[in-house]
Amino acid sequence: MKKISVIVPVYNSIDCLERCVRSICAQTYSALEIILVDDGSTDGTYRLCEQLAGQDDRIVTYHKQNGGASSARNLGIDRASGEYLGFVDSDDYIEPYVYEKMMQVLSEKDCDVVQISRDEVDEDGVRLPDVCVPPKEVRFCETETFVKELLLHQGDCSFCTKLVKKELFAGHRFPEGVLNEDFSLLVDMLQEIDGIVILPEQGYHVVCRKESTTRKKTKDSFSRVFLDIVDNADRMQELVDKTYPTLHTYAIRFNLYQRLDYLLHVPISQMTGENEFYCNVKKYLRSHVTDTVGNSYLTGKQKVYLLLLTVAPKMIRSVHAWKMMLSS
Repeated sequence: MKKISVIVPVYNSIDCLERCVRSICAQTYSALEIILVDDGSTDGTYRLCEQLAGQDDRIVTYHKQNGGASSARNLGIDRASGEYLGFVDSDDYIEPYVYEKMMQVLSEKDCDVVQISRDEVDEDGVRLPDVCVPPKEVRFCETETFVKELLLHQGDCSFCTKLVKKELFAGHRFPEGVLNEDFSLLVDMLQEIDGIVILPEQGYHVVCRKESTTRKKTKDSFSRVFLDIVDNADRMQELVDKTYPTLHTYAIRFNLYQRLDYLLHVPISQMTGENEFYCNVKKYLRSHVTDTVGNSYLTGKQKVYLLLLTVAPKMIRSVHAWKMMLSS
């Protein structure tokens, strides 16, 4: 059996790590190496990692200074001995069949990347609406089609739902110091493969916790994820225009959507002339009014928001903030 190295970046996860690790240990595919990378936890998580490693000799642990999930994953990649790499976030858990099914498909389809479908649950295990709708049967998605689905926010860019031949990571690592890092790496890696096999089973469970990197703590706190998604949109536009010119309209839609997301989250206190990033977002919207009106892949509501934000961004942002406050 070919070995799979499953990499779990860990940071202050003492309340959920055991469920995550036990779901990996319970896999029906037994040729696993489970790499727990403690990223400088301060709540005793590292001791829990060591306890879990003492209960299953497939588990190895590493401890490092805090540097973020990407740096923890990269350390795991460097130390992995498996021919294939999988990733699981410490908040999440997986069904016992996940890696057996994925390995079976990898051998049958002779491909380099396979993706299991996912669902989202809250902290009590209550099912939430699907972010990514699974296919009805096993599906091979060619690279250009997968890129198109990412541009339409229909594809799954997470590496947690994927099993990847380790050779593909030669020359590739997760970008450190940014968020939305899976998207950036996947787009680079997609250029080296023909496509991805997608399985219909929703075997990966994303746990949506109340405290997340994108949730505001005060009216002026702001996650850099909303900056990174705009930067990634610009990279996608450049890639599409160079490699997939037929997807140009989809890339414009993606750029507008990501900037809409940014403007609906940026604190009003940061919407100033001194904020160069904010000014560039406004400039983009004003230079793409025709694209906003004519793009058939934007909803009517999205178009209205974009046009209003183009004319009066601070006022519309204030109204949206009050609307969200009243609905919460």
